[in-house]
Amino acid sequence: MIEGDFDRWTLANMDAALDEVCRNVPRGEEHAVRKRIARQIIKCAKSGRTDLSELTAAGQRALIEIAASNNAGSIRAQTPHREPRAARSA
Repeated sequence: MIEGDFDRWTLANMDAALDEVCRNVPRGEEHAVRKRIARQIIKCAKSGRTDLSELTAAGQRALIEIAASNNAGSIRAQTPHREPRAARSA
């Protein structure tokens, strides 16, 4: 676990940042969403940036990435499959 990697103040900031980012997000209580956000918060803390605002910003960036990947998946799912032009004319 990460408890041995950080002091108690950093861990408290990391928990607070995760809760703050997930608080008002649809699906923010889902384990997969929280896990992706937490990974970025941990990465930020490991780089030495342990201030609450820095950790929260890292979590918000992760949230933007999640939204972007979800939107890309939705766009792909909504786009009808078309064969390449060469295959249609053959």
